[in-house]
Amino acid sequence: MTTKRMPVLFVGHGNPMNAIEDNEFSRAWSSVGKSLPRPRAILCISAHWETTGTKVTAMEKPKTIHDFYGFPRELFEVNYPAPGAPDLVQTVRKVTRMTEVQPDLEWGLDHGTWSVLKRMFPAADVPVVQLSLDRTQPAEAHYRLGSQLKELREEEVLIIGSGNLVHNLRLVVFEDLAFDWAVDFDRKVSGWILQNDHEPIIHYEKQGQSALRSVNSGEHYLPLLYALGLKEAGEPVSFFADKVWGGSISMRSVRIG
Repeated sequence: MTTKRMPVLFVGHGNPMNAIEDNEFSRAWSSVGKSLPRPRAILCISAHWETTGTKVTAMEKPKTIHDFYGFPRELFEVNYPAPGAPDLVQTVRKVTRMTEVQPDLEWGLDHGTWSVLKRMFPAADVPVVQLSLDRTQPAEAHYRLGSQLKELREEEVLIIGSGNLVHNLRLVVFEDLAFDWAVDFDRKVSGWILQNDHEPIIHYEKQGQSALRSVNSGEHYLPLLYALGLKEAGEPVSFFADKVWGGSISMRSVRIG
């Protein structure tokens, strides 16, 4: 056990091209990675792995998954050969008392995980495990599951939620602009985070039309709830890469601790 609690991150990962492009987002991720204590292992909750029930990657050598199409060949050639962490899998299964987490030997690391980690830990020398999103559960269950992972923070495990606070691909435009409703919801949520008021964030469906447009299909929003569920009372919170891009994508990222 360490005496220093590991920070928690939520990263707005956005366009997969952020993994290979030099831009304000990739530079922000690199900067944050350099500022973190070195973790023993990383647990990532990515928007791009939805399952029935909760699963955790349990292989020793997780593959790099290119779960997208229509991008340059250079992006498909990216490999992130971080090792797995079978010992961490057992700890995750032990501490998540509200559900039985199933070990998985098929998935790997999708771009919600490796596009961010490639910038933060470019040597790919920190073991990485992914936790899936149970598509059958309501938002509050994801928040509570996140809170059950707190013990891992005391064991040098960096927990990262990777998604987007605002994510509506049906309305996205590939330009550097922001729709008013996206900015509105992004600012509301950032305010609630700073006030440590998580209830309206969990129950986003009660927060008006801008919330419903912003959360849309939901899977990119849920990783934020895991990060917030991990927050301890009195911990500092800060933002990085806090910008709405493409009209309907919030790149706002959160550091807790």
